[in-house]
Amino acid sequence: MYRFAPSPTGDMHIGNLRAAIFNYICSLQDKSGFILRIEDTDNERNIDGKEKEIVEILAKFGITPKQIYIQSENLKFHRQLASKLLIDKKAFACFCTQEELEAKKEQAKNEGRAYRYDGTCERMSDEEVLACEKPFVIRMKKPKNTMKFTDAIKGELSFEPEAVDSFVIMRADKTPTYNFACAVDDMLEGVTFVIRGEDHVSNTPKQDLIREGLGYTQTMNYAHLPIILNEEGKKMSKRDDASSVKWMLQSGFMPEAIANYLILLGNKTPVEIFTITQAAQWFDISKISRSPAKFDMNMLKHVNREHIKLASPKRLSELTGLDENRAELIKFYTQESSLLPEIKEKIEKIFSQKVAPSEYEDEFEILKNSIKILKDCQTYDEFKNELMQSSGLKGKKFFMPLRALLTGELHGPELSELYPLIKTNLKEIAK
Repeated sequence: MYRFAPSPTGDMHIGNLRAAIFNYICSLQDKSGFILRIEDTDNERNIDGKEKEIVEILAKFGITPKQIYIQSENLKFHRQLASKLLIDKKAFACFCTQEELEAKKEQAKNEGRAYRYDGTCERMSDEEVLACEKPFVIRMKKPKNTMKFTDAIKGELSFEPEAVDSFVIMRADKTPTYNFACAVDDMLEGVTFVIRGEDHVSNTPKQDLIREGLGYTQTMNYAHLPIILNEEGKKMSKRDDASSVKWMLQSGFMPEAIANYLILLGNKTPVEIFTITQAAQWFDISKISRSPAKFDMNMLKHVNREHIKLASPKRLSELTGLDENRAELIKFYTQESSLLPEIKEKIEKIFSQKVAPSEYEDEFEILKNSIKILKDCQTYDEFKNELMQSSGLKGKKFFMPLRALLTGELHGPELSELYPLIKTNLKEIAK
């Protein structure tokens, strides 16, 4: 079982979408299932709107979870299992105040050593714990031995007990920390393979330790994806427009193209252009590069153009709002732009009222009137010759106003290539 577990804050990041796509592809390959879990335990606000947005975005990419979970709805299980760890002496109550901990961290810093929890409360007797009326958190006891796991991308990784430390699993307000909620939920929901960003590598031994402490024996597999760098070679942040999936979609990139590009990033694929379903035939998570992947906007635009060319008339109509019979025009204008809104604007100019260029006002009107009475012409050369003869125009005074009349612009694609796509609408266009 695979899962995608986003936090409902801000716009979805392309790194998160990449993880969702990889989890979904792998679930298609072994048919184990794919679930969505909204990890809202760190968020006090209502998440209904953001949950709906996440589901809608995934749907645009053809990703439909088998089931949707809301993490906060598992709170009773988090509390019950935290109590079990306390009873089994796998965890302990910690009464240290924030001020006390900060003082110890500062001391460690001044002494030039890494801060580790010193075990003050772990050494308390049951009687001392029961007698203490201070608020407390619950800490997992640090492991006695080295924690190891094999990452499908990074290979075998190991963590000494000091690196894992005695970490907090339940806060003083009786809500779970990220690691505890995540570990418990993966266990309860039958997740067997976790694909996520490499910033979670250090969380993995902690989550394994929690499940181990609860007696869970099912092996959990992992793959941690390297970060995505922006075009300047820095870690992509929210300040980068391209980091937002919503921005990409609004800019006119097709979901098919975005998914295609994210699968290409840091990966050697047998073909360049493909769909998620096609990728499931050959995708191998272990082949993802261990190095950070650098985002390339020009490559994304290239992939988008190719998907526009491959799209059905119905699909292009869905994405642009243009009639299905404009599909070939949309594909034609990929030579002018990679983005659907820009292409749509160019096509709408063709079929909208034109304004004569100031330097060609007379010629514009002459051509407009000539086209109204022109016979139907099968080829561009026939059309051009007939129009030149009836208008008496030639050279720049013919071609420039003609382009303005047909496209609404003075520059653009070759009219000889455009003509076959608009010839049946010529008189409507010239009105």
